[in-house]
Amino acid sequence: MARRGKGGQAAFDEMSGLDGQVRPAYRALKQWLEQVPPARLRQMQAEADLLFRRMGITFAVYGESAGNERLIPFDVLPRILAAEEWQIVERGAVQRVRALNAFLDDVYHQGEIFRKGLVPAELVERNKAWRPEMRGIDLPGRTYVHVAGIDIVRTEADSFTVLEDNLRTPSGVSYMLENRDVSMRLMPEVFARHRVAPVDHYPDVLLRNLRDIAPPAAGVDPTVVLLTPGIHNSAYFEHAFLAEQMGIELVEGQDLFAREAAIYMRTSEGPKRVDVIYRRIDDDFLDPLAFRPESVLGVPGLYAAYRAGNVSLANAIGTGVADDKAIYAYVPAMIEFYLGEKPVLKNVQTWQCAREDDRKLVLDRLAELVVKQVDGSGGYGMLVGPKASKAELARFRGLIRRHPERYIAQPTLALSTCPTHVAEGVAPRHLDLRPYVLSGKTVTLVPGGLTRVALRKGSLVVNSSQGGGTKDTWVLRGAP
Repeated sequence: MARRGKGGQAAFDEMSGLDGQVRPAYRALKQWLEQVPPARLRQMQAEADLLFRRMGITFAVYGESAGNERLIPFDVLPRILAAEEWQIVERGAVQRVRALNAFLDDVYHQGEIFRKGLVPAELVERNKAWRPEMRGIDLPGRTYVHVAGIDIVRTEADSFTVLEDNLRTPSGVSYMLENRDVSMRLMPEVFARHRVAPVDHYPDVLLRNLRDIAPPAAGVDPTVVLLTPGIHNSAYFEHAFLAEQMGIELVEGQDLFAREAAIYMRTSEGPKRVDVIYRRIDDDFLDPLAFRPESVLGVPGLYAAYRAGNVSLANAIGTGVADDKAIYAYVPAMIEFYLGEKPVLKNVQTWQCAREDDRKLVLDRLAELVVKQVDGSGGYGMLVGPKASKAELARFRGLIRRHPERYIAQPTLALSTCPTHVAEGVAPRHLDLRPYVLSGKTVTLVPGGLTRVALRKGSLVVNSSQGGGTKDTWVLRGAP
């Protein structure tokens, strides 16, 4: 049956619905669960953990002791979406990314949305991620966001809501791909009962899109590289994994250099011209001559080469201004303004603490709300009011009063649940979904995504850094 959230709000269970009747997409899995012994599930879970450890799929947790890496928890039970459910997610995610790309091109060029009064100019231009250096630069296909991770939650049978947009250097796609591989290895008999859409072509689609944005002088065989901050970055496994899957070089800043407003890679055979950089380094660290002078991660002269159109970057510099949580509230208006369409996916009601009326409401109802830093990520800088202690509530009251512009607040949602293998057996746990949207000549996404699950009973925080885990996401191509 459905679990109850705060105030008695029912959390939609994706297997049982609200009436306790097994939903069609989950019937085959339910039958299998009724037949499999608990000891077999525990064995499968142990095998999954061993496989992930052997593959080196770990992540670093910032703020913990140096070298402390964790195995990302993987739940062997998949999250299943029917084809018609996925169509809603797909249409909404593609629509959203198209609008966000149009918004970025507009704010760095004409600023029409400011003149129409739909988005306050100061909200953008005072944003830490705003890059005035990008004004007037024409990008290939007018595309800024080539890889987006759209975090989506479900609150009802046919209701999907976007929690946030990740447009800078979204991570997690390697887990989506490895989860599928492990899932197929461990439960082939269950997989065979379903017509599951594949996800393993993601690297091919990404590489094709990256090649499409190469400067015209690159010719028919552009050189693409993946730029990583290095082995100590929490997502380094993913950087190495994707570079290998795409068959491109994994490079650090020291492997590249600028000459005559172009970028070259050092190789054993001499310098090689680089045409496209899939960068996994934040804007601030890309070029010490243009941004943070103390950075040793980037490439001196990269920005000049980029501005001259001699190298392309994915994602573009300055995209972060569009995934700020204060800008998030305006995305539905962007969809209507740029596309002339009604939003397919909902937004969560959002109060901006910089506004006096909103701030008063947030402070009065702090124990009921979720408060987030506008530029936060990974579950850090966040307060879940219903779960917070008196001390945490008092601390956030002070933070909001001192720096209201840094915070937004949203109602606590009853995130959907899904059967999850935990210590006590199989139990419902809250989850979200991050599909990865790729923009090239067209905007597409592979049928699936990274399902993140809150493994702690009652928790709504799904981030791996906060105790969450992941599931394989099965999108069905027809009835099981």
